Amino acid sequence: MRLQSICSMSMVAAALASLPLMPASAQAPAASRGTELPRTEQGKPDLTGIWQVLNSAAWDIQDHGAQKGVPAGTGVVEGDDIPYQPWAAAKKKENHDKRMTADPETKCYLPGVPRLMYMPYPFQIVQTPTLTTMLFEYVHAIRYVYTNGTPHPPGHIDWWMGDSRGRWDGDTLVVDNVDFNDQTWFDRAGNFHSDQLHAVERYALLDPDHMNYEVTIEDPKVFTRPWKMSMIFYRRKEKGLRVLEYECYAFDREFHVTPPGDR
Repeated sequence: MRLQSICSMSMVAAALASLPLMPASAQAPAASRGTELPRTEQGKPDLTGIWQVLNSAAWDIQDHGAQKGVPAGTGVVEGDDIPYQPWAAAKKKENHDKRMTADPETKCYLPGVPRLMYMPYPFQIVQTPTLTTMLFEYVHAIRYVYTNGTPHPPGHIDWWMGDSRGRWDGDTLVVDNVDFNDQTWFDRAGNFHSDQLHAVERYALLDPDHMNYEVTIEDPKVFTRPWKMSMIFYRRKEKGLRVLEYECYAFDREFHVTPPGDR
């Protein structure tokens, strides 16, 4: 019986090995493959709906093995290489070593962009011609992506979520993000940025239920060159599904007890 099982497994492996690799066109935007995309009245791809990632980037955006409380995962960074400057590589290691208390997520801070996009919680997109709003289950975070042609406000502004201005490049929504503070990380592994972070996102429907997400990271204070992450968003389609709430600070007693010196 055991020999039979081994033979069967060998046959399956051989059959899988003989299958042709998936062509690159399988990951091309749906429009180029002849697939009908949902569209708005203005003819733009309709991103409206509830979406979620199915990866472990929230724990570590690079390749990583399983640890207690951490699922193993394939990295979402192009080439699996983050081009830190020497001082920043040392800082990243320090962050990793102190991650249990140093990670801004442990303090229930807003995760920033792009980290919020791949937190393991669903989020909802509501799209209009001049504004795309993203509503997140995690700490009721909200993103406003202005697509009315207005520029970023003048001067640098320290915002947790930055300022987002979008435009359409064919069927792809391109979002330019600036004006961040330096208080957020990219993941729980300690990957970080400065207040000079510039993140350019690209949202492209592959078909009605799958969206390709790419983000190019530039930060001359921390990195030697721009680098990119990419992943798939999956449309959630369960009956009666809605974005609920995850207010992490409500679970920590320290947020509800006033220190004696402050009473």
